[in-house]
Amino acid sequence: MEQRALPMRLLRNRHFWLVLVLFVLLSLFHYVEQLGIGPSKAPSLHFGLTRHALDRILFLIPIVYSGFVFGLVAGLVTSFIALLVMLPRAIAISPAPGDALLEMFGVIVVGVLACLWIRKRSKEKEQLRKALDDLESAHRMLQRYVRSARSIERRLTTLNAISSVLTASLELQNVLQRAIHMVMELMDVEVALIFTLDEEAKELELVAHEGVSEEFAHAVNRMKVGEGFNGAVAQTGKPMIVEDVSRDPRLTRPEVRKMKTKSQLVVPLTVKEHTIGTLCVAMRRPRQFLQEEMELLTAVGNQIGVAVENARLYERERQTAERLRRSERDYRGLFENANDAIWVHDLQGNITTANKAAARLTGYDIAELLKMNAAGFLSDDAKSIAREARRRLMLGEPIGQPYDQQLIKKDGTMAILKLTSSLVTTDGRPTGFQHIARDVTEEKRMQDNLRYYLQQITRAQEEERKRIAREFHDETAQALYALTRQVDNFTRSSASLAPDHVSFLKSLENQINEVLRGVRRTSQALRPPMLDDLGLLATLRWLLDELGRQSGIEARLEVLGTERRFHPEVELTVFRIVQEALRNIERHSHASKASVTVEFKPDKTVFSVSDNGKGFDVSQSLSDLPRSGKLGLAGIEERVRLLGGTVKVNSEPGRGTTLTVETPI
Repeated sequence: MEQRALPMRLLRNRHFWLVLVLFVLLSLFHYVEQLGIGPSKAPSLHFGLTRHALDRILFLIPIVYSGFVFGLVAGLVTSFIALLVMLPRAIAISPAPGDALLEMFGVIVVGVLACLWIRKRSKEKEQLRKALDDLESAHRMLQRYVRSARSIERRLTTLNAISSVLTASLELQNVLQRAIHMVMELMDVEVALIFTLDEEAKELELVAHEGVSEEFAHAVNRMKVGEGFNGAVAQTGKPMIVEDVSRDPRLTRPEVRKMKTKSQLVVPLTVKEHTIGTLCVAMRRPRQFLQEEMELLTAVGNQIGVAVENARLYERERQTAERLRRSERDYRGLFENANDAIWVHDLQGNITTANKAAARLTGYDIAELLKMNAAGFLSDDAKSIAREARRRLMLGEPIGQPYDQQLIKKDGTMAILKLTSSLVTTDGRPTGFQHIARDVTEEKRMQDNLRYYLQQITRAQEEERKRIAREFHDETAQALYALTRQVDNFTRSSASLAPDHVSFLKSLENQINEVLRGVRRTSQALRPPMLDDLGLLATLRWLLDELGRQSGIEARLEVLGTERRFHPEVELTVFRIVQEALRNIERHSHASKASVTVEFKPDKTVFSVSDNGKGFDVSQSLSDLPRSGKLGLAGIEERVRLLGGTVKVNSEPGRGTTLTVETPI
């Protein structure tokens, strides 16, 4: 079919007819005397050439034109036809056959060379076009890299914000509603549901939702473990991706079908490898959830699981305390009805009176307590604390109250107390000591759990930052550098490039270099390698230099005392604190100057970050900052808490801000 169609295409091509007409005219002109059309013209009219030498040279016109329009093969075919046309005159008619043959073959050679040159130029143009297409494709790939990097940074920021919100409060419903809103933004979904597991009833209960009607929420409020997608995840403890919900046989409830979701991703809420619920996100239009999205949502689910468990512990503690308070109102007398343990002992430590709370706390009956000495349920360390408190009370010196104390119960277990002690006097003379104690063992354990999980989350974030920075440095940056070399080498080696093409390639090379510098800056901001190699102070100097170059803020570092290195994790935590503080200055303060002061003291280290910006009102507590959107300062407070230190913010509108961190390192 193609062979039959080729002649038809040639017959429809005006260039083919033009070549044919030129060939016919030149052939007639070449044999004009033999055809009897007219006499030969004088040599002077042929530009000094012999009559038929000019004829032969004119045959170059259809040969070159055919090669230019139809390609090398057409040019060679035209040359061969021209040879056949000129050959009879050169051999049989010309008075000088040798000269005629030489001229004829010279014309053919020139025509073939011209066709070859035209083909070479066409190939060069095709190669240039292909190279430009490849460069355009590389440019689009770079744009995808940049969008990917920005997306990763945004997800890390949102993940950190979720962590801050979840650890900022123990009010379960408030935490879950804020968390589910952030999950929808993080995953860019239309529906989000959180179920918690009632282990006694073996049922899942819907505790938070967004993107569905109240009718739907009521219909799926409770479901059995193993029922539906969420029930299956609660049973197996493994994430699940459902690409087409409408065709899945596990979908049994008609209310769920009415929601008309297409794709779902369900992950478990886990605490210490124990499933306590599920987190489900869904789309009403087709969407293929990726492995990275499943891993990200699983990490969020783990955080929510920890928050739910801590909130449950807090709620049980609160309910227990509430029950105790209600029961205490039935007692007679303030002493007997006190919720806190109260006991009094003389100067020798013999217990003279105790209430029921003291009996509950120690495990001894009141009758047993009245026969005991207070030193009987104190460890050696606790005795040292008690002696120091006794000395201060006897001398009338101030004592920080309540203070921490430890108590050994009757069963041998250790209880952590918040203890308030006072001196008992009779007629102005000291006769004993009264102690009011509250058991904070569970609270301490909850705080330790929160600190542990926050530390794990922070470590996971730093590991993710380190991985991303390494990928940017080892893969993206190297690929970009190689691409710039290829562009440069192509520009240098292609001498025949047009000036506008060279200008375009130079501009593209500059854009690639700019993206490469941005990737390197992002990599260093995620995890500066000099922090491990040169230490904290050198990295802070680099950070301040970067702040000055990028935002024009005049920044300086002041070091007081004898410099010393810290543990790598401590240096990383301090660096993140200062980095977040400087980021807040750059984004919000409108400052022209900033300073970081590091003061090394024998028993502690003080870090201060100051600016001359617009300041703000710090009347609210730092723990309330996440609710007002100030997640940066809340994150700083959490990191300082990991170091066992304290943070203080001094700021007034129009007078700048100073952030001071004291750490016992």
